[in-house]
Amino acid sequence: MSEKLIQSVEARPSGPRHTWGEDVYAFLIGCSMIVVGLVCLHRAGLVTGGVAGISLLLSYVVPLSPGMLFSVINVPFLLFAFRAMGHVFALKTTIASISITLLALVMPHIIGLSFIDPLFAAVFGGTIIGMGILSLARHQAGVGGTGVVTLWLQKAHGLNAGRTQLAIDAVILLTSLVALPWRQVLLSAISAAALSGVMIAFHRPDRYLVH
Repeated sequence: MSEKLIQSVEARPSGPRHTWGEDVYAFLIGCSMIVVGLVCLHRAGLVTGGVAGISLLLSYVVPLSPGMLFSVINVPFLLFAFRAMGHVFALKTTIASISITLLALVMPHIIGLSFIDPLFAAVFGGTIIGMGILSLARHQAGVGGTGVVTLWLQKAHGLNAGRTQLAIDAVILLTSLVALPWRQVLLSAISAAALSGVMIAFHRPDRYLVH
């Protein structure tokens, strides 16, 4: 990667900076929404897009929790973030990833769902995960996984993060046909569309100048 490209990737938008307190609050909100969304999807036996979807899918076939799988899968993407997105973004993303993993481990002791309608889980779970990711993205952080790649592609090449994520999610959903019934895969596709729809509609750096 050329020095010019590195500088363009790490360049910050003009505008006022977020305070430390605002960053912490955004992280708490974003990580909590992501984990609640994962709880809803897991209870309904669904998957979604990105590393969250991969973690959910693998949790149905291997004896590991989605939170543990999320942490393991994220390692190479976090290393990529340090190289391509700059140390500040990578450090914040690592903190977010660890926070999500820890929250996923304790959440079953805080929230218990005896029933959730699968269609509601798909729409609500995907949307709230997308809003959580958006909250982190507004504060120069990601959740790791494929989100790091899509945010880098948007910064470096102008490719919309939501549309790129949608293409990656399509591959994940097709793969899930191996382990899940087609009805659950269809609902999972709705979940992934809801997640990416949030990013397509609202992740517009040209409309948001605070950093």
